[in-house]
Amino acid sequence: MLPAIWSWVRNRIDVKIHNDEDVGMSPHFNFGQGCGEFLVSLALTLLLGGYRYLLGWIPLRLTSRTAIPVWRAASCFLGLFLAWAACGSPLAAYDHSLLTAHMIGHLLLMTVAPALILLGEPVRVYWIGMPLFAQHVLRRVLRRSLPRRIARIVTSPAVCWTFSAMALLAWHLPVLFTLGMRSESWHVAEQISFFSAGLLFWWPIIQPWPSASTGPRWWMLLYLFLATLPCDLLSGFLAFSDRVAYPVYFSTPRLFGLSVLEDQQCAAALMWTCVTLIYLVPAAVLTLRLLAPRTSREHESQQSQLSGGRVPQSVPRRVEVA
Repeated sequence: MLPAIWSWVRNRIDVKIHNDEDVGMSPHFNFGQGCGEFLVSLALTLLLGGYRYLLGWIPLRLTSRTAIPVWRAASCFLGLFLAWAACGSPLAAYDHSLLTAHMIGHLLLMTVAPALILLGEPVRVYWIGMPLFAQHVLRRVLRRSLPRRIARIVTSPAVCWTFSAMALLAWHLPVLFTLGMRSESWHVAEQISFFSAGLLFWWPIIQPWPSASTGPRWWMLLYLFLATLPCDLLSGFLAFSDRVAYPVYFSTPRLFGLSVLEDQQCAAALMWTCVTLIYLVPAAVLTLRLLAPRTSREHESQQSQLSGGRVPQSVPRRVEVA
């Protein structure tokens, strides 16, 4: 059954690609009016997200200067900026000419930007800036068992790891990669899936409000180690292969004197190195915390509860999400 479904989907994708080639659709970054509308919508969405964040963070900052430090707010804004840089900045213009630029956008959108945004505690800040009526409605919804059960499943480490790994490997299959290069709607779907997978991947590690820790933290070291395997598999194949994995780049202008194969190897080396280094940062932080003396950890926990861990009265004490 599954092979038959995959065969049908692949045939439909091949028909779509061939139709685009027949009408002379350029594989370059310019998709036309639809692309411009998406870039404008993206910029407005990110600006609205930053504005709503300020509406919640400023009152919280006036109430308690240690609740959400300035560096967390700056981290959230930097993450929003990098999300725009990956999709709407001049970097995205090289997306369809260089696989290296394409890979940089994926790294920003899936690995860097989601982590920075979650470090800014966006759910907690948006909750504070939300109207009281909306808070009341959401409290009633979150008290039900079904939404809590769904949220617990979606944010479980197994589901988060699986979704991020599948998104990474699926969109780098040559047939889906080519479809995303030639179709604006599929390219947008690819970017949305990367960003969503990044948010889910970092959620069990950062555990922003209102998530609650349900297991030992040393599991996250194994989680991070397993997360490197799909990246190693993909980047290793691209780096050591003597064949071009994405022939669509043969029809694009070559930039910076790189051949298609050299561009592929450079993109693979960049992905391999950056992902490993980025994942080493939370792994080192978790290791230091686990190796810290028990009394020191208890003292830090008490200090966190007395200073930054206290939730304002307008925010529910605990909403079970993860």
